[in-house]
Amino acid sequence: MSELPPSWSWTTIDEIASTTSGGTPSRTRPDFYGGGIPWVKSGELNDGAVSDIGESISELGLKSSSAKIFPSGTLCIALYGATVGKVGILATDAATNQAVCGINPHHQVGTKYLFYFLQSQRSTLIGLSQGGAQPNISQQIVRSTTVPVCARPEQDRIVAEIEKQFTRLDAATAALKRVQANLKRYRASVLKAACEGRLVPTEAELARQEGRNYEPADKLLQRILRERRARWEADTLAKMQASGKPPKDNHWKQKYKEPSAPDTSNLPPLPEGWCWTSCEQLGWVQLGRQRSPSNLSNKYPTLYIRAANITEKGLDLSDVLDMEFRPEEQETFRLQQGDLILSEASGSPTQVGKPAIWNDELPLCCFQNTVLRLRPFEIPSEYLLVVFRNYYANGVFARTAGGVGINHLSAGKFSALAIPVAPVMEQRRIFEAADRRLSITESIQAQVEADTKRQERLRQSILSKAFSGQLVPQNPADEPASILLERIRAERAKHPRHAAARNSKQKPKTARQRGAK
Repeated sequence: MSELPPSWSWTTIDEIASTTSGGTPSRTRPDFYGGGIPWVKSGELNDGAVSDIGESISELGLKSSSAKIFPSGTLCIALYGATVGKVGILATDAATNQAVCGINPHHQVGTKYLFYFLQSQRSTLIGLSQGGAQPNISQQIVRSTTVPVCARPEQDRIVAEIEKQFTRLDAATAALKRVQANLKRYRASVLKAACEGRLVPTEAELARQEGRNYEPADKLLQRILRERRARWEADTLAKMQASGKPPKDNHWKQKYKEPSAPDTSNLPPLPEGWCWTSCEQLGWVQLGRQRSPSNLSNKYPTLYIRAANITEKGLDLSDVLDMEFRPEEQETFRLQQGDLILSEASGSPTQVGKPAIWNDELPLCCFQNTVLRLRPFEIPSEYLLVVFRNYYANGVFARTAGGVGINHLSAGKFSALAIPVAPVMEQRRIFEAADRRLSITESIQAQVEADTKRQERLRQSILSKAFSGQLVPQNPADEPASILLERIRAERAKHPRHAAARNSKQKPKTARQRGAK
């Protein structure tokens, strides 16, 4: 324990407050079922007032019998779940389940004082937690938490100073969030302009000004389609010869399937010299290999990319897993320089389609079936990355993806997507101009993120000073905390400990009873 001012004392939550966890109500209680009593879940505790409660008991259909009603003003802490250790103060009477602990401090201890103290202790509480997939803390851990206590007037001064400084931090945080939102909109507008021919002068315009010819995109597409077929024929012939069954004639070439062109009936017009294509016209589209028990690493453990490795900032290779890819599978699923890879699946449609370029960051790496690969012909990968970033930022991938629970872009939907293609020289100017603008936003974003982390550190510093007696001046007229604690012990010795919430088996008072004095 850290050193405290002479007038302060250490105690525990168990000595200065009553605690209890929630429970699920009986179906026989009409005031719960159909009565609209709010139901607070641990996920709604987020270090603030709890007032926007999305459900009531009547909506849940639960069948246990141990619910309690926590009165307005109860301090609550999440015992387990994603928000474990987070706190909230109820702004209305509400019920909750066993994932929440209700804390009612003695009147000599301010609820907000304890509220802010527990905020300062969240990392410590999580460190004491137990459990596997999600940490959980017990009521015993909450009760045994040590608390620095000072006189009630000083508690109130501390809370007032915390809230004054937090108000300033909240205003700064809100400003940073506005900057982030503006950056996001700017990035989306830059990418949209790039794919509509509005970011740089078009090749057609420059060719006229300079008195020269240029190759329009439809001519480029014809060359790409010829190359696509030639590569298919070369690969197919090589496989036939490797199998010991070389072809006797050219009939096998008729098995080639020409890629479908996109439906342009509802697409906007493109600048002069541009054309619409489909993804599959521009290269080979492939979904990765499924991860299953039969594919666990054995003789050929091979690194592979999954959706989690593709972020909005590019590839994150800090956690690359491996699984079994036999040599023939490595030929099929091995990533090559210039491949475009995209996240194929996500729990959120807005996270589907995050793109990146593979630049041989690892010597041998394949990809999983949560990832799509496009291996383009002739088209620079950097230009297609601009197009895919535009589709991701402006919701095209989100609108294309489908599924229940998990959203999938799918190889079929991705292959059919319409892609705007500019002349080759214009493509290079587009991705260079887009990269310059986006690099500026990334540097600003990095500064915003650094400022956000700095504010969080400052918030923790304020709390640390508050509960070590350094945030507000000491008042010699305040009584020592030891006397306050003696008074609390004496009062609690005279009266049985009361529950922090009313048990659900207690019948609710009638309107006449509530009005009686």
